[in-house]
Amino acid sequence: MINYWWVTRPKRRLNAVPEILATIADTALNAEWQAQRDTHLLLENALETAGVKRKGERRDQTGGGARTYIAWLKSLGLIFEQENTKKLKLTFAGEAIMAGEPPVPILKEQILKYQFPSSFSLSRGVEVSERFKIRPFRFLLLLLLEPQIEYLTQEEIGKVVIVEAENETDRCYIQVVSRILAYRQFGDASLSENFAYKYPTSKGVNTDNKYGNLLDIANTIQNWLEYTQLAKRSEDDRAIRILPDKIDEVKAILAETPKFIDRPNEHEYFQRKYGLDPKHKKDTRNLLETETITTKMLVEIKIKQAFIAESLKKPISKITADLVDKIAEKVGEEVKVVEETLLKLYPRGAIGSFMTEYFEMAFRGRDNATEFEKATAELFKTVFGFETRHIGTIDLAPDVLVLSDGEGYCGIIDNKAYSKYTISNDHHNRMVHNYTGGLKNYYDGKLPLAFFSYIAGGFGKNIDSQIKNIVAETGVHGSAVTVSAIISMVEQHNVTKYSHKKIQELFSMDKQILLQDLMC
Repeated sequence: MINYWWVTRPKRRLNAVPEILATIADTALNAEWQAQRDTHLLLENALETAGVKRKGERRDQTGGGARTYIAWLKSLGLIFEQENTKKLKLTFAGEAIMAGEPPVPILKEQILKYQFPSSFSLSRGVEVSERFKIRPFRFLLLLLLEPQIEYLTQEEIGKVVIVEAENETDRCYIQVVSRILAYRQFGDASLSENFAYKYPTSKGVNTDNKYGNLLDIANTIQNWLEYTQLAKRSEDDRAIRILPDKIDEVKAILAETPKFIDRPNEHEYFQRKYGLDPKHKKDTRNLLETETITTKMLVEIKIKQAFIAESLKKPISKITADLVDKIAEKVGEEVKVVEETLLKLYPRGAIGSFMTEYFEMAFRGRDNATEFEKATAELFKTVFGFETRHIGTIDLAPDVLVLSDGEGYCGIIDNKAYSKYTISNDHHNRMVHNYTGGLKNYYDGKLPLAFFSYIAGGFGKNIDSQIKNIVAETGVHGSAVTVSAIISMVEQHNVTKYSHKKIQELFSMDKQILLQDLMC
C-alpha cells in the first residue's frame, strides 16, 4: 500500500493529454479493455505513431505502456470502463476536450477535484493508503496562500506535504505548516529517523535513495499545478508560488468547499461524477444505447485526432483551405470529407488549445524567446484581426508591430519570457530611444504610434512607475500585460469581441493591465 500522495506519470506534464486522448478515442474507445492484449498493443503502436509515446524496445510485448496511459486518463476523470460492457467510454470532460474546448479550464477543474480516495487511488496496483481523505491540489493552494508559507519547494512537497497531509482538518493543516517551517529551519534533520521505512517505494525500502521517489512525485505534482495556470515556479529558486494576478481567483476557488465525490469503490459511478465538465451538473447518459461504430465515425475520429494535434501547435480561429489540405494529407481522406467534418465539428476553430503552449512560452526565458514573439504576432493577427509583423530579428526593433487600418494606429509589443520582469535602465533606454523614438527605422507606413506594451509571465512590483517613466519621456502611452491576462482576453473575445478601439484604450492605460480591466 502506498503511504503518500501518488499520481501516475507516463508524462510528467499534462500538455499532451488532448492528443493522447484523441489517439485513444481513435484506437480503443468503445472497445473492451481488460485482458485484451491485442487492443493494448494496438494502442501502444498508435501512441508511438502519433509521436506522443517514445518508440523503444518493449520487454514484455503485452501493451504495458498503453495501460499506463489509460490509467493516467482514468486518474484525471477523462475516461472510464462501462460496468456492463467493459468498454472504454469518455466522460463529459473527455468529450469536451475532444470537441475542441480549451483544455486548461477543463483539466484545471479535474485537477482541483482530484481526491484521495478515488476509483484510481483504490485500484489494484495503486492502493493509496486509506488514511488520506484530501483534495491534494486544493490543499497545496491553501498552503501557498498561507502568509507563513507563500512558496513550496520540490523538497518541501516531497519530504513533508505528500507524506504528512492526510486530510483537510484544521489540525492537519496546522501540523503541516509547522512541519514545513521546521524543515526550512533544520532540513532533513527535522524528518523522522525511520523515514525510509514509513514511506517505502512500490519496490520496497530504499535507504540509499529514500527521497528520490517522493521528489519525482513532487515534481509531477508541481507540473500539474502549473498546468492550471494558477501557480508557477520561479526562475531563481524553482519554488512554486501563486501567480500575483491569480491570487483573487485562488481565494474564490477555496472560498467554496465542495463535497468529496462519494462511492470511490464503484468505478463507473465515481468516474461519471468526477468527469463532469463545467457545462454539466450530472451524467445521465444511457451508454448502453450507443450507436454501432461505422466507417464514417472512424474517419471522423481520425480527423479529430489530426485537428487536435494541429491546434496544440498554433492558434486556429477558423477552418482554412490550407488547414483542410494539411489534415486531408495527414489522414489520407478526401479534401471534401475533411472540410465538411471540420466545419461541422470546429466551426470556430480551437484557439484555446494553443493557449496552453502560449502560457508556457512566457516563462521559458531567452531560449524560446523567438517562438514567444512569433506566437504573439500570430495571436494578434488570428484572434484580434490586426495586421502584424514579427520584427524581433531586426536590430534595435521591438518584437512585434501591430497595425489597425480601421482605427488608424499602430502599436509595438515587446515580449519578455520571465515570471517577474522589471524594466531595467538598458531596456528603458531601448524603448525610449530605439523603439518609440526610432519607429521609422523599422516601419515605413503612415499610421501613428498609439502605444507600446510589454507581455511577460509576470512583473515586478514597480512596473507601473517604470511604465509611467517611459510615457513621461516619450509622450507615447504604454502598458504591461501578463500572459494570463492575454489568455483571458482571448477567452472573452470568443464571447464578446474586442474592437481595435477598445484594445487601443486598454494598451494605453499607462500601467499594468489587470484582469478586472478586461471588460469588453
